[in-house]
Amino acid sequence: MKSPRRTTLCFMIMVIHSSQATLNLNLESVVHPLILREHGLAEEDPLRQKRAVATNSAAAEEYTVDIEIGFENASFLEPTKAYLNSLSFPLQGNSAGQATHILSIAVTTVCRPSGNEIWCSCETGYKWPQEKCLHSITCQEHDSSLTGHRCSCLKGLPSKGPFCQLQGDVTLRMSVRLDVGFQEELRNSSSALYRSYKTDLETAFRKGYSILPGFKLVTVTEFRPGSVVVDYEIKTMTPSLELMHRANEQVVKNLNHTYKVDDNSFHVVNNNETKLSVVPKTILEGDTVTVVCENEILSSNVSWYDVKTGSKIQNSSRFSINTSVLNNMTSVSHLIIYNVTRGDAGEYICKLTLDIFEYWAKIKIDVKPIQILASEKTKVMCDNNPVFLNCCSESNANWSAIEWKQEGKISIQGNTETDMGSSCSRYTLKADGTQCPSGSAGTTVTYTCEFISTHGARGSRNIEVTFTSVANLTITPDPISVSEGQNFSIKCSSDVSNYDEVYWNTSAGIKIYQRFYTARRYPDKAESVLTVKTATREWNGTYRCIFRYKSSYSVVTKDVTVHPLPLETNIVVDPLEATVSCKGSHRFQCCIEEDEDYRVTFQMDSITFPAAKEVNGKQVCYTYNFKASSVPWCSQKVDVFCRFTNTANNSVQSPSMKVHLVPEENIACQDPIIGAGEPEKVVQKLCQFSDIPSSPAGPTGGILTYKCVGSQWKVKRNDCIFAPINSLLQLAKALIKSPSQDQKLPKYLKNLSISTGKVQNEVKSSPGSLGAIISILDLLSTVPNQVNSDMMKHVLSTVNIILSKPILNTWKVFQQQRTNQSSQLLDSVERFSRAFQSEGNAISSVLHPHVQMKSMVVKSGHPNIYEQSFVFSDSDLRGSVVIDTCQLEHLQPGLSVVTMAFPTIKTILAQDALGKNFADSLVMTTTVRHNITTPFRISMTFGNSNLLNRKLQCVFWNFDLANRTGGWDSSGCYVTKHYENSVSCSCDHLTSFSILMSPDSPDPGSLLKILLDIISYIGLCFSILSLAACLVVEAVVWKSVTKNRTSYMRHICIVNIAASLLVADIWFIVATAIHDYYYPLNETACVAATFFIHFFYLSVFFWMLTLGLMLLYRLVFILHDTSKSIQKTIAFSLGYGCPLVISVITVAATQPQEVYMRKNACWLNWEDTKALLAFVIPALIIVVVNVTTTVVVITKILRPSIGDKPSKQEKNSLFQISKSIGVLTPLLGLTWGFGLATVFQGNNAVFHIVFTLLNAFQGLFILLFGCLWDQKVQEALLNKFSLSRWSSQHSKSTSLGSSTPVFSMSSPISRRFNNLFGKTGTYNVSTPETTSSSFENTSSAYSLLN
Repeated sequence: MKSPRRTTLCFMIMVIHSSQATLNLNLESVVHPLILREHGLAEEDPLRQKRAVATNSAAAEEYTVDIEIGFENASFLEPTKAYLNSLSFPLQGNSAGQATHILSIAVTTVCRPSGNEIWCSCETGYKWPQEKCLHSITCQEHDSSLTGHRCSCLKGLPSKGPFCQLQGDVTLRMSVRLDVGFQEELRNSSSALYRSYKTDLETAFRKGYSILPGFKLVTVTEFRPGSVVVDYEIKTMTPSLELMHRANEQVVKNLNHTYKVDDNSFHVVNNNETKLSVVPKTILEGDTVTVVCENEILSSNVSWYDVKTGSKIQNSSRFSINTSVLNNMTSVSHLIIYNVTRGDAGEYICKLTLDIFEYWAKIKIDVKPIQILASEKTKVMCDNNPVFLNCCSESNANWSAIEWKQEGKISIQGNTETDMGSSCSRYTLKADGTQCPSGSAGTTVTYTCEFISTHGARGSRNIEVTFTSVANLTITPDPISVSEGQNFSIKCSSDVSNYDEVYWNTSAGIKIYQRFYTARRYPDKAESVLTVKTATREWNGTYRCIFRYKSSYSVVTKDVTVHPLPLETNIVVDPLEATVSCKGSHRFQCCIEEDEDYRVTFQMDSITFPAAKEVNGKQVCYTYNFKASSVPWCSQKVDVFCRFTNTANNSVQSPSMKVHLVPEENIACQDPIIGAGEPEKVVQKLCQFSDIPSSPAGPTGGILTYKCVGSQWKVKRNDCIFAPINSLLQLAKALIKSPSQDQKLPKYLKNLSISTGKVQNEVKSSPGSLGAIISILDLLSTVPNQVNSDMMKHVLSTVNIILSKPILNTWKVFQQQRTNQSSQLLDSVERFSRAFQSEGNAISSVLHPHVQMKSMVVKSGHPNIYEQSFVFSDSDLRGSVVIDTCQLEHLQPGLSVVTMAFPTIKTILAQDALGKNFADSLVMTTTVRHNITTPFRISMTFGNSNLLNRKLQCVFWNFDLANRTGGWDSSGCYVTKHYENSVSCSCDHLTSFSILMSPDSPDPGSLLKILLDIISYIGLCFSILSLAACLVVEAVVWKSVTKNRTSYMRHICIVNIAASLLVADIWFIVATAIHDYYYPLNETACVAATFFIHFFYLSVFFWMLTLGLMLLYRLVFILHDTSKSIQKTIAFSLGYGCPLVISVITVAATQPQEVYMRKNACWLNWEDTKALLAFVIPALIIVVVNVTTTVVVITKILRPSIGDKPSKQEKNSLFQISKSIGVLTPLLGLTWGFGLATVFQGNNAVFHIVFTLLNAFQGLFILLFGCLWDQKVQEALLNKFSLSRWSSQHSKSTSLGSSTPVFSMSSPISRRFNNLFGKTGTYNVSTPETTSSSFENTSSAYSLLN
């Protein structure tokens, strides 16, 4: 075919040739070239002879001839087909002498143009041979809608080999109705009537249907009533509709008219032409099933039937039928069943109806249930160990996905491993405990494995997983709802005491900074308390308390609701103070940096005024125009404040605004911004509300101070803060309240460094901005637990700027105001350095012109010597620090030792307390991350060209001096070498006690210091030995000297006084070892030493009080006699009970805040809490009471009242007691007097010497005057050791107790003695009884006081 637009018709002619002669068939005479044109037939290309058969047989032969006809006009196609179908067969041939008949002509192949291509399709009953389908391009390859359609259309007519071929035999099930009455004999196949009907009908059928292609036979199968319905079957090839109609007409003609055939009742059922397929092949419950019905009969009249119900299927929500004719060649109908169920299983029929033909096919659908096999209920311990959940499908279907889902109070995700080949999936859970809430029963989460097929089926199985935490945690049950600025706390308790770590974080996993919570361990439980003193909106959310033990975690959560409310510090008011005339007015305003729904009122005294709201950018101000005439009073000072109330009905009060109402005639200065004022009036005003221009960076901070001079306001002091620095200051205040402040700190420090560099020139003239930067560093230095190199670089970059020489003049303002900004800066930098940790083992350094830092990480094993040098060429200053290896070995490996040097900070640090000394060298500070509990000594060298002819002293900056403003202190530091241009110092991190107690104490190595040390050592040794000897003597003579109750109670007191002093001296030695010899764990030991020294020294005084009260009782209550057991109970309760109560209360009230002891001595604190008064006040009161008691008792003994008749022995004992108390108590008071004298600066060295002597030999005084001076004791000893020659000697004596060595100055022991109220001195009274019947010879006892 030369033209792609040509239409080709191929048909087949069947010819029967019968001749006795040899057949010589010339097909060219029959199959001649034809071309149909509009006006007739004309010759075209020679036709291809597809097949010709010749035989020499004389019998009749049948031939099949293929003929191809081409049409230039496609409109000739249908008329030609109609013409061929209208022919009556057989046709007689014209060959002479030969009998040739054309039996039939059938159209087999039609080629039509389709776009630029030719598509060739087979007619009904024909198909392309298999080899043509395999090696040719089919039309279906260009139309996906024909998927599954068999080969019936090719692209182009094959160049070689056959056209469409006749299909195989088909069995047509047909029926026709005879309009005659039905007789029952027709049901019986053996009846004559049945055989007659069958024979006549089959004969007529055979004659009529013989024209069908491939006709073989016809058989009547059944007769049915209605008139008479004849069912029969024809075995033939698929006929065309036209041919079947012609055959039916032949049947009617050949059948006797008595059968009355209904011409319109012929019905044909063909099962072979309909093909059914189903997708998917394996159907699961829930799939979307598509049944495809294909037929080459072009008809859209397709119906579907459910065999099980016998009903016709209609379109609905679950069924969809879509029928179409594809390319005018194939009829395709789709039955779609959505979400198929097992009830949908069964047979389905697709039926296509075309005229008398009915094409149908039946298919069976099997629906399988989805069977999922999964793990049973599982318990998971939140210990970070993996747990596997398994899920498999029994059906090895075409699964597209296997998904895991979870539902429960907590969300713990896992990892999925899926093997589609085996239809199995494994879900691995690994709960680390941070996600597991605590609870004895655990928390159950339902995990669902869901299998999803390609066609929509879904099968799932639930697995219940119970997560159990290691410990059972409970948390504060009450809901927490607060407003900003309020405090709240959450208590989290564990029922087990073992844990490795406890911490808090948010639901987003952000760890709460540890300064906000505490953790305590008890024998059978543990608890952690999250405490927020000032809540901000950042605290709104869910918080988790987490206890970790090894790899197991226990978690409990708590929701916190924080309602918006401005913090008092964030409310800016204007004016701070104002003077208003009694007839004038003034505008008050309170401003915040947020626009929330607050109810705001102003309050003056008891009067409340409404506030008007003004919004200016981000700032919202609430104002009130006050008129003095609206109040009933004048010439009065009142406070005005505004109150903010939020939706939770919580309120906050702004800082007060001071208002002074004065008569109008008193007003001298008047300004619309500053306001009114009296002469010489000084007022302060926030810089942002003054006439200073505003900045786009934010409001200006700080305060301006004005003074009314004449009639004009003059600026007295400018403390304004530049807007960028003020914004950073406000952010710093907010940062330290943030739960994640440590995470925000690095970025903030970087911004601070950049902003400070940008405003460096402005800071030179702004003390307020400089002070703000120092305040920022001070605030931020309290935040970090660890500072990295980048953070430290930003800190030192900022410090370098504010210590630069151009800004030093600004520091002079602070020095004139005697503020502590310089000390504050140094303290802040030291806090940062203590938190610094170098990355790796490298030596870190930061070098700036005005600050340098060098650090080293301590290595394990044998660390290298620490040696760092600093040189500042511009200042001609240099220095070095050396720490030897033996010192570093005591440090934990991995710690950083950091040294920083400052060349200019010396000029801004204050002078010493007396203003006599000042630092004139490099200032270096060396820090270690953790507290040091072992000896640690540092050697330093300071280089300076101006060191000749000067008295030098190595000092350190003591932040606690001068009311915590700081000052230079030389304790613990001393000069080791002095060269022409350098000085070497050795300093100890632990401060000397005596130096701290007595500022004017002698220098180390001085003669006075050595003398005091010798006195302290000797006195303490004598005291301990004497007290031990006293206890031994009392034990030996006890039965001899305790014959009456008075003597018994006196010796009870003496023994307890001696025992208390002895134990106190022992603890005194412990305290000395702690601070002078660096006993390990010195902090804990120092607390214990302080407590026991306090307790036992108080016991000495209270036993003295007991002795005095017992004396008073024996003389005043003569007629009252108390048993010995009651007296002992009272004595011990007073002697030990009262000191114990005082000591316990003191340590309990101060130690939690770590202000129980002094920072420089193991003794009660004075600077912070005045805890020392817990010893001083009871001691001095007892001294006064005992002196008073002695006077009363002696007076009563000398002048007895009528009726007072104590026995001679009792009276003698009482008088001996009186003598002892009279001597001992003034001595105790005297020693304390000398101790007080050593505190004051500039005192004479004599006070130190006298005080040390009196206290060091206190134990010896107790032995001599409280024990051996007693005549009864002497006699008992003589009798005990058979020294009767001394028994007649009578001497009356009074025992004198001396004070313990408490206030001596020098180290190691004498330094404790000189601590006023620093190492307690107690004073004990004892009086020996005498056996003499008189008490006249007593005067010699008082000579010891002279």
